[in-house]
Amino acid sequence: MRSFYPLYIVLLVGIIITSCGSNPYTKTNRIYKKQVKNYSKKLQQFPTRENQNESALNYGEYWVGTTNFNMRKPNYVVLHHTAQDSVGQTLNTFTLPRTQVSSHYVIAKNGEIYHMLDDYFRAWHGGAGKWGNNTDLNSSSLGIEIDNNGKEQFTDLQIISLIDILKVLKDKYNIPAENFIGHSDIAPSRKVDPNANFPWERLAEEGFGLWYDEAEVKTLKLEAEFFKPNPLAIHLNTRLNNRIPFIDKLVFPEVIPADFNIENALKIIGFDTSDLEAAKSAFKLHFIQKNLEQPFGTYDLKVLYIMHKKYL
Repeated sequence: MRSFYPLYIVLLVGIIITSCGSNPYTKTNRIYKKQVKNYSKKLQQFPTRENQNESALNYGEYWVGTTNFNMRKPNYVVLHHTAQDSVGQTLNTFTLPRTQVSSHYVIAKNGEIYHMLDDYFRAWHGGAGKWGNNTDLNSSSLGIEIDNNGKEQFTDLQIISLIDILKVLKDKYNIPAENFIGHSDIAPSRKVDPNANFPWERLAEEGFGLWYDEAEVKTLKLEAEFFKPNPLAIHLNTRLNNRIPFIDKLVFPEVIPADFNIENALKIIGFDTSDLEAAKSAFKLHFIQKNLEQPFGTYDLKVLYIMHKKYL
């Protein structure tokens, strides 16, 4: 009888250890598998002659299945910050049916990646939004959530893991560089993620998103700046009047025309300008990342001019 207790204790400890080491999302994983199975059954329901005849549509005499098709593929990646307190809270949120939100990937602060949904499935991460003429980004994009409360810096481990994911996705689905965008880009009046700490320039250097050259911004001039009277212009007119052939050696800065249209430029990039001020704010959040409370200024205008040409 005495030997029973040590054995019982060992078994109990073993059960506890096994329980602690098991996946806490086993139950929701079973629900995931069940839903995938149901969708799989739907895809295998062929339009037979019998159920075609039950339709009011004027079908042909027999069903003909094409041999030329494949799976739909994502063409955008939309990046988010979670705006929650921990990766655990986010994973829990994305496994509760009542929240009605999800994402394909979640990246923890330590760089761990949680792949929550197959890339070919439609996640509920973008909500109501628009990019160019696309009004259903959920159907054509992958959502990546990064554990961040919305105010803090992103960790180096997170960004390293993010870049690793993006490399795989870009190569696998042939996603264009300009199609790596933020939630605030597609929903400027509703969202501000990823926040101003997000390293868009670093991502662009890796081929995910577009960016600009700071030196180009410095040399770019507004038409009003370039053509106002100044000593150089007076000197130039004098030399031209004296017909001294040195004009070809001059390098003139690029000039933004006076009729440059901010709204059209934002549209060319992809922003929804139905709320123009929100679109301008979203542009600043992505491409300027400072002085966000200030009105759209000369520097912002110059960056917008450069960026809209990249998207043409």
